[in-house]
Amino acid sequence: MDALPWQTGITRITPNEIRIRGYRLTELMGRVSFAEGVYLLFRGDLPTVEQARLLEAILLSVIDHGVTPPSTQAARTVACTGTPLVSAVAAGMLAISEYHGGAVEVAMELFYGTARRWEAGEELESIVATVLSECKAAKRRLPGYGHRIHTDDPRTRRLLDLAHEWGLCGQFVTIAEAYAKALAQTISKHLPLNVDGAIAALLCELGFPTEVANLVFVIGRVPGLAAHVYEERTRQRPMRAINFTQAEYDGPAARCL
Repeated sequence: MDALPWQTGITRITPNEIRIRGYRLTELMGRVSFAEGVYLLFRGDLPTVEQARLLEAILLSVIDHGVTPPSTQAARTVACTGTPLVSAVAAGMLAISEYHGGAVEVAMELFYGTARRWEAGEELESIVATVLSECKAAKRRLPGYGHRIHTDDPRTRRLLDLAHEWGLCGQFVTIAEAYAKALAQTISKHLPLNVDGAIAALLCELGFPTEVANLVFVIGRVPGLAAHVYEERTRQRPMRAINFTQAEYDGPAARCL
């Protein structure tokens, strides 16, 4: 029995031709950036110039964070065993979950949910207060706020500044900042909007569904993981006991564009 046909709306392959969402791949090559290609794949159409630049900034903002993240530590540990580098990168990707990178998805759900209630007529301040009260009662952290290293994540402010410059700060940025303000007023511990929260708000502004949030994070982080596993393989001895707190940076000194 012949298998039943099924549908895909992403890419059409015919002899000597590849079309991504209807566009010839050869026409996109050399004219469209990687970020624009990512946007096209997920959103189904090409972004505006400003949307493309913002997504590019989002991807770059998570490209690497040294040897501190669990994903990098997992990737380097696997790389030192002699496994293929692609497998080591995959190990790092598998470490991206609820507590590392996964906050983007949960924060997007929070912001989208808040927006629906706000649009339905509730006051934003009331919604925020209710959510914070629920989090406190459940002893649950608000996703997208606070960072174990940065008290003022430089990536957050830069992303929001760029979004404002390019006219892409809308209701979701307002919502994200409302939660940050309320946290500062009600909680003694400093929990500012972090890069996960900023990315969540901006992906909402770009219309991305929550389900792809972690995928966007992975797309941005893979180059950093690849660089780390390559360095581990070429600079360190195999099967070493890695103490990540003892890593010393010996790359180029601080420089500017």
